[in-house]
Amino acid sequence: MKCLYYLSPSLDMSKRISDDLHEAGILDWYIHVISKDETGLSQKHIHSSNYLETLDLFRGTTIGGIIGFVVSMLIVAIAIKTEPFGFPLSNTIYFLMVAFLTLFGIWEGGLYGIDSENKKIQPFQKEINAGKYLVLVYAAKDDEKKVRLMMEDKHPESKLVATDRHFVNPFSKLKVV
Repeated sequence: MKCLYYLSPSLDMSKRISDDLHEAGILDWYIHVISKDETGLSQKHIHSSNYLETLDLFRGTTIGGIIGFVVSMLIVAIAIKTEPFGFPLSNTIYFLMVAFLTLFGIWEGGLYGIDSENKKIQPFQKEINAGKYLVLVYAAKDDEKKVRLMMEDKHPESKLVATDRHFVNPFSKLKVV
């Protein structure tokens, strides 16, 4: 599944895009709009974005978990080598240390992610702040060409600004058009 990013100039245009995508067979679940005007989206019955799309939560927790795991493995390796209490610790203690520090890293990464804007929408933040609407369309391989053709034909003023293999993968590269 690919995520197609379209920049729409107005709320009414975003509504028409949403309606046309529905007519093309794209379910509401696969259309999300990122905007400053959440109330307008709600009033027009347009599916707005969720926290995974606007915040860096998934990326933050993933990176935090990896850092927590690596740090815990280093601490366990040092503890095994130096025996800080004068005797070897049980493997259960080492496992609990790794689990605790990994979970702590996930928690800290989550706090960072909640406080950060999603890295994939940062290139478009200036336009969003200026009142434009970023329409995310999740299209299966079979639907991608249909969506692109429909958008070019019916909504030439809404430009395709980026594509992504999948939005949720925190390490995939955004391909800005």
